[in-house]
Amino acid sequence: MSLIAPSLLSADFAHLAADIEMINKSEADMLHLDIMDGVFVPNISFGFPVIESFNKLCTKPLDVHLMIVEPDKFIENFAKVGASYINVHYEACTHLHRTIQKIKATGAKAAVTLNPHTPVCLLEDIVSDVDMVLLMSVNPGYGGQKFIEGTLSKTVQLKELIARKNSKALIEIDGGVNLETGKKLIECGADVLVAGNFVFKSENPIETIHKLKQL
Repeated sequence: MSLIAPSLLSADFAHLAADIEMINKSEADMLHLDIMDGVFVPNISFGFPVIESFNKLCTKPLDVHLMIVEPDKFIENFAKVGASYINVHYEACTHLHRTIQKIKATGAKAAVTLNPHTPVCLLEDIVSDVDMVLLMSVNPGYGGQKFIEGTLSKTVQLKELIARKNSKALIEIDGGVNLETGKKLIECGADVLVAGNFVFKSENPIETIHKLKQL
């Protein structure tokens, strides 16, 4: 059974408390928060006070995805406001091993993200140190994009690397996830599905999350 992490970026910002309460009542395993700085990606999203308020409302772990430059500067801040997972981009970290150790020192779980163009083989020397790897199946920065099919073979490659390195890392996929792509991803070895528009724009989000859980 897959783990589901609805992405709050696709929620109704005028009714966030209600949408978070829906997540609490659902079978979702965690709440995915995309943190964007307008530099690493062409968009801006949540800051620390907002995340702290989310954490007070949400009973699920916060899966915080940092689409930002120089994430090291803010790791302790994100841990303090309630991040369970702190997820940094490979492309944004000059000294990735140091960054991962810094995350772990806060008590949060450490994760690393790859953009669609970044090959899995670059994780060879770090995959044993992380709790999760997130593969972007769209270009980061905006919701509602079309799923990149090459993510399927990339998931298989990552699964093989994790097994070869005796890593315990979960495989998370973000972008264009629905029942069709989700099923394929689970078959390829994915553990965690991030779903934004597919959940929050559906007529019955709780039922949609349930269907994703059954994949």
